[in-house]
Amino acid sequence: MRNLLPLLIATVLHSTPARADEPLVFISAFASGEKAGIHAFQFDTKSGALQPLHRTPDIQNPFFLAISADGKFLYSVDAKKFGGKEDEDVAAFAIEGRTGQLRRLNKQSSRGTASCYLDVDATGKTVTVANYSTGSVAALPVQKDGSLGEAASFVQHTGTGADPARQKGPNAHSIVVSPDNRFALAADLGIDKILIYKLDAAAAKLTPNEAQPFVQMQPGSGPRHITFHPSGKRVYVINEIKNTVTFLEYAADAGTLTERQTISTLPADFTGKSYGADLKITPDGNFLYGTNRGHDSIAAYRMADDGTLTLLAIHPSLGKGPQNLLITPDGQWLLCANMPGNGVVVFRIDPKTGGLTATGDPIEMPMPSCIRWLP
Repeated sequence: MRNLLPLLIATVLHSTPARADEPLVFISAFASGEKAGIHAFQFDTKSGALQPLHRTPDIQNPFFLAISADGKFLYSVDAKKFGGKEDEDVAAFAIEGRTGQLRRLNKQSSRGTASCYLDVDATGKTVTVANYSTGSVAALPVQKDGSLGEAASFVQHTGTGADPARQKGPNAHSIVVSPDNRFALAADLGIDKILIYKLDAAAAKLTPNEAQPFVQMQPGSGPRHITFHPSGKRVYVINEIKNTVTFLEYAADAGTLTERQTISTLPADFTGKSYGADLKITPDGNFLYGTNRGHDSIAAYRMADDGTLTLLAIHPSLGKGPQNLLITPDGQWLLCANMPGNGVVVFRIDPKTGGLTATGDPIEMPMPSCIRWLP
């Protein structure tokens, strides 16, 4: 692979002109010092090519990103030392048109360490954050100008899990706002729970859901990331420790979950070490993809009408440690960030079979950890 880092760094001062009719892709470089940054690319929807536009260096260890529904603001984890003793921050940026440039607005404490997941509610008034090392979640209010206020809600998780090596205490790994904007679901790897919160987005308030405050996952599974089916009636969870995906029915009125299926992400004969990371669903609701770090692959599933999954194939991720996925809104492309492999791969999705075909060599950049889309 050709080393594109000098080119990407050069774009800080000399941005490539962007076409107004092509979407932007933002990818975080989970690093500190000169390698840290948020990289902006223009995405060619016909060829799947990524064209570097700009690198924003005003950030440290930006493990995860979120973009507001109106496309005006981007939020990022900002940590001098990721997972250290001091609480980390969530930084707010204004997205400057189609240039790929970001203008920092402010930052606020995440109220925890190893802050590893962000989401923005549909109204753009609340940013939720999950803190892995300290096992907590928080909600920060968004001001009219897109900047952040101090956390209005903070919830400390408690308990342990079945794996004494990995689950000595809570490790909140994601918090996802429901499609109807009424609830937020938090996956806690350390205690094998999906915690369910009512969300008051106008006030950035999280309160436990009385109808079902949590669902207990399989012991030692280590739930990590959550995604909703496009129908809004199903939830899928990738479990890091057991390398599985769990399908749960979601009752939107009550915000409750019922487990229906758990299926492996790995080949039956695999005996090495691997850990599940991320999962995404195509917009038509036909296919689901989940990543395996260690086996370094992407598991592809067909989704039946009742929501159950059937494994179709396990594709090489073409890089070490597939960390994060993005599927384009048209369902034609899947982007995979191989974080320790220092590369991003674009795959074409076969709409009939769900198969993945790489469009070319990986785009090299330091420690890509999160991919976000701006239409």
